[in-house]
Amino acid sequence: MDVFKLVSEFKPDGDQPQAIESLAAGLREGLKHQVLLGVTGSGKTFTIANVVAEVNRPAL
Repeated sequence: MDVFKLVSEFKPDGDQPQAIESLAAGLREGLKHQVLLGVTGSGKTFTIANVVAEVNRPAL
């Protein structure tokens, strides 16, 4: 069951799909520290929301 379902009319674009997969893989591998860098308005929050939905576990 998907506890964390992202509801959005937008889909990941540009580098976001690669970042989502990479960050999700890092979480699955147990990495304690990862960094997502981006300028203002680049979609960092949306990217992380997609990561949370992908791994289906709490963010905090």
